[in-house]
Amino acid sequence: APRRRLTLGSGSLGSDPVDGASWNCFLLDERALLRVRGPDAAPFLLGLVTNDLPLSSPDAGAAPPPARAAYAHFLNVQGRTLYDVILYGLPEGAPGFFLECDSSVLGALQKHLALYKIRRKVTVELSPELHVWAVLPSAPDLSRAVPLQERVEATAILARDPRTARMGWRLLTQDHGVTLVPRGRLGDLRDYHIHRYQQGIPEGVRDLPPGVALPLESNLAFMNGVSFTKGCYIGQELTARTHHMGVIRKRLFPVHLEGPLPERGIGLGTVVLTETGQTAGKFRAGQGSVGLALLRSDTIKGPLHMKTSENRQVAVTASVPDWWPPATK
Repeated sequence: APRRRLTLGSGSLGSDPVDGASWNCFLLDERALLRVRGPDAAPFLLGLVTNDLPLSSPDAGAAPPPARAAYAHFLNVQGRTLYDVILYGLPEGAPGFFLECDSSVLGALQKHLALYKIRRKVTVELSPELHVWAVLPSAPDLSRAVPLQERVEATAILARDPRTARMGWRLLTQDHGVTLVPRGRLGDLRDYHIHRYQQGIPEGVRDLPPGVALPLESNLAFMNGVSFTKGCYIGQELTARTHHMGVIRKRLFPVHLEGPLPERGIGLGTVVLTETGQTAGKFRAGQGSVGLALLRSDTIKGPLHMKTSENRQVAVTASVPDWWPPATK
């Protein structure tokens, strides 16, 4: 299909004060979109995901509300994460949602949805015409950035990243995202991944291996990705029981690595050890010298290390993100 030029008023998604800092725009080729729409779209998805759904646009003629996005996981029947998604309400009049997911599991997610569709009035289709962008301020201080406004249009959606304010904004568009953001500039994708690892944000199947990761150990509650008051969904029992017991002994922590790193990086599942050689957890994934590791919470303050395939030692320093709830610090 031919690409359409996107026009939103003045052509940008916010105002442009003289002293505002710029935005870095990252094209996320490893993320893809599914469109789920139809009269039964909302109850269908509510029975499959861990969170409540974002609002869709109202009927034609009504004033459009701000765009909203919601973060959630699809779980298997054992309560382990299958796919992490960000959901967006469709701008069309028909009820429905965009599902942003890891592009490598696009087919698997389609099959998962088809398995539970049964006789519901729901259509699931690819949306290859839209691209996913992450938009982060170039300055660490968010208050200095050019202000953006949430928008829903026929060819673009701009929404705050629902996981944490530290992750800025999400932009879905047919156009080049840099042209739509005031003072936008193209960012290096490696910088995006370094930033989210420093913030402790898992994303995609490398960070959340399907059928392996547990949602609360993956900090789903901290990232506003689970509702403990919504109706039933697949995998709810273990998640709810773990939450109400209040005991989560392991979590995904951001880690910094020091030492000679293998050319291809640290392998998935490399054991993290304490100073005395006891197992503290496992390395999950990373970019360069930063990454995520699933660690016992009682070990993160002590010296930690890993041994590479060349039998070299790499020091591991875990940290607690400042945006986590105070009780975790």
